[in-house]
Amino acid sequence: MTLLDLPLVAPERRVSGFRPLKVLRHFGKLVEDKEDTEQVFHIIEATKGRRSHAQAHDFIASPQGQRLLRQGASIPAMLDDHARWADCGPETVAAHYIAFMKREGLSAAGLVAESHKWAPPESLPKDQTQWYFDRLRDTHDLFHVLTGYGRDALGEVSLLAFSYEQNHNLGILFIAYAGARQIRKVSGTRAPIYAAISEGRRLGRAAAKIAHQDIEALMRENIAAARARLGIGRPEVYRQCLAILHSEGTLSENISLSGAQAA
Repeated sequence: MTLLDLPLVAPERRVSGFRPLKVLRHFGKLVEDKEDTEQVFHIIEATKGRRSHAQAHDFIASPQGQRLLRQGASIPAMLDDHARWADCGPETVAAHYIAFMKREGLSAAGLVAESHKWAPPESLPKDQTQWYFDRLRDTHDLFHVLTGYGRDALGEVSLLAFSYEQNHNLGILFIAYAGARQIRKVSGTRAPIYAAISEGRRLGRAAAKIAHQDIEALMRENIAAARARLGIGRPEVYRQCLAILHSEGTLSENISLSGAQAA
């Protein structure tokens, strides 16, 4: 069975809307351990409303969505096949992506495995809507590379603000603002943390939707040209915040959302 043979929406799929108690429970666990990525997936699922589904269905019905469905390419397998990009120059998206993933010790397959901890593949609806939501997950680290947001605490929550305007999931926006509040509480910084979140939203709103792109073609683009084509602006406020945190003797990458400082 190909992706084109799947229904747009499986009979078992439910749109639950915003479930605040579940969100708060899983955010509490994330606060205890900001590396517990599984909790993020729980929060996203608890807040995946009608707007997210409508965007999925509009893209699937579009010529680009239909073309990508026909191709049926696995984004994680494509991204993790570093040899595939060996002929790409040093300023391509592929080269920057590979450098980022190696530096951070990450893999696209690893993010998929994290998501499967809370939702094993066999428990997910077998429909084209799930294919779309998987694209949102599988392109997360490409968002980092294209936007310039790091994996430090402020970079992650700023990127979530960017991602909300791309994907319209209230859970993502909730984590962004709650995380920003925790960063201010932990660090006591004078840096405009909330302004960085607002900037992320503005940049995400102005940019073309990254998950809607032909990922193989995007990887081969010059990164500056790709950012210009997609309308991805430079996160200046985020960088200013990092400089202020550094001047205060606090590194954003050492801020734990639980309030504990890294050794």
